[in-house]
Amino acid sequence: MSELIQALSAQEIAGIDAEIAHVPYRSAVAIEALKIVQAHRGWVSDESLRAIARHLHMSAEELDGVATFYNLIYRRPVGEQVILLCNSISCWIKGCDKIQKRIQEQLGIGLGETTSDKRYTLLPVTCLGACDKAPVLMVGEELHENVDTHSLSRLFDDGGGTSE
Repeated sequence: MSELIQALSAQEIAGIDAEIAHVPYRSAVAIEALKIVQAHRGWVSDESLRAIARHLHMSAEELDGVATFYNLIYRRPVGEQVILLCNSISCWIKGCDKIQKRIQEQLGIGLGETTSDKRYTLLPVTCLGACDKAPVLMVGEELHENVDTHSLSRLFDDGGGTSE
């Protein structure tokens, strides 16, 4: 247990245990446990993942399969704001490739990269569920619909940082 405490904070363990109390078996809270740790740390490291897996009586490989299936669980550090750029067919038809290029130019990063000031990380996502308002993207938890290059200029008016 002391190894678990070193890898996870008492607050993280308490949050996970609170979720465990509501389910018939520990592994049922795998996604919630990953989200709890990510909320505290910004991402889920290998060490944290192994500790969560031990606490849920799962193998690290099994939990990593869950973590990598869900694209909102970050397995490496991300910026303060994650930009999720929808590249579904609806957004593609409406020009998401131009939006992507403009973001990359404006922030100086590529897909999967983080600005040097750690403010933004740009990630593609298959669908944000707002196809009727395409193209769309999320910055943090805020959805932006009918995005064009003018609205991008307002979103990232300071230019962000440069890539690492």
